[in-house]
Amino acid sequence: MRRRLAILGNGPAAGRLLDDLATRGGLGAFDVAVYGEEPHGNYNRILVGRVVTGAGVDEITTKPADWYATRGVTFHRGVKVERLDPAARRLVTSTGEEHPYDTAVFATGSAAAVPPVDGLRQPDGSPRGGVHVFRTAADCEAIRGRSRPGASAVVVGGGLLGLEAAKALSDIGLHVTVLHRGETLMNAQLDRFGGGLLRRAIEGVGVFVRTGTTAAEVIGNGKVEAVRLDAGGVLPADLVVFACGVVPRVEAAKASGVPVGRGILVNDRLATAVPGVYAVGECAEHAGVVYGLVAPIWEQAAVLADVLTGANPQARYRGSKMYARLKVAGVEVASMGRVEPEFDSDEVVQVFEDRRGVYRKLIVRDGRLVGAMLVGCTAAAPGLVQLFDRGDPLPPNRLDVLATAGGSAADPEVCNCHRVTESALVAAVRGGCSTLPMLADATRAGTGCGSCRGRLAGLIAEHAPGVPTRTT
Repeated sequence: MRRRLAILGNGPAAGRLLDDLATRGGLGAFDVAVYGEEPHGNYNRILVGRVVTGAGVDEITTKPADWYATRGVTFHRGVKVERLDPAARRLVTSTGEEHPYDTAVFATGSAAAVPPVDGLRQPDGSPRGGVHVFRTAADCEAIRGRSRPGASAVVVGGGLLGLEAAKALSDIGLHVTVLHRGETLMNAQLDRFGGGLLRRAIEGVGVFVRTGTTAAEVIGNGKVEAVRLDAGGVLPADLVVFACGVVPRVEAAKASGVPVGRGILVNDRLATAVPGVYAVGECAEHAGVVYGLVAPIWEQAAVLADVLTGANPQARYRGSKMYARLKVAGVEVASMGRVEPEFDSDEVVQVFEDRRGVYRKLIVRDGRLVGAMLVGCTAAAPGLVQLFDRGDPLPPNRLDVLATAGGSAADPEVCNCHRVTESALVAAVRGGCSTLPMLADATRAGTGCGSCRGRLAGLIAEHAPGVPTRTT
């Protein structure tokens, strides 16, 4: 009899874990059940802003309902797991149903963080109309339904999510103002020069930016009418969108008696202290760190799939180096490791190309790369990521790594999210992958942040001549 594996959640971590289980024979070895609160199959949350501009959820879906059925996975859509009973090895859903399991994995992800702002609710406790968060497809559908060309929107948060929300609202004709408490946009990934360049680009597409301030109160009679700023002043607003961070979803774990810190506490095997229970992704806390970027989630899923299937019982997760390569409101951004030097002996290399809107920075310690950021042009990112990951010595002329992509031009990584090289992509195209969906299905490239999809289309056009390139 196959062991019963319950995956609680159907977001990015769950989707990647399913893929990694499949490549290790796990979908046949286990009786797998997935419990997802949303009515959709797994979709690319990084691209969720497209829903605001009119895309259907199916356009960003990576695993439609039939994906699960054809692979023997039981998909419980629109179902929330309230708690586990670890002693009985049963789980209880929000509808009161109980289902047995042998092994359970929390992949519950995170929820939008909403700061303590006055006026979010009416005096009777009901939500004030026009207040939204930017997190799920349903959130974006609600935002789109509320949006009207010419209306005023205030987006609270100048990180990746906030800027994506602002760009989407601007694209459909709203007057948009971003509020960011810090002085630098995307301050977790960029220094003041990179953040300043990004701000200039954001303002260049029509979005207004106010840094050093945030929302103190939402004002309105029944619906949003204005936002009072903590630095003083009032902004008219028909819509307020909070996109200022996330918090791990740990409620079900707490109710199940699973130890929780900021996230669900796991060891190097991604196991919790409760036998038979694991956690992966944004809900998991490993060695005091909760990760919110794509690469660590992928690395965790691979280790957990190895452990659960026995493909590599000795697999261990030792933490992740932080890097991201993405397109923020149309601006290419890559960041890895440290944003600022830590010691006086750290070398800092900065290259400014003001007219091109390009900024590049390296932080070097003992001849090795410990941090880098690229704004406006990320062509060197694949080589820098490899140098950063491996800790290889840099050439004496540090600028060489920006000009030659770290010497990795022979076979650069095109998709950093999934570590897919150009040679692997070319081989897949020559093997018959003549469209982006076919290439993504074969290699996973383009299913992470999506910033490499233009390059993928170029490789198809170059190596499958005579075949029209399709993007859908």
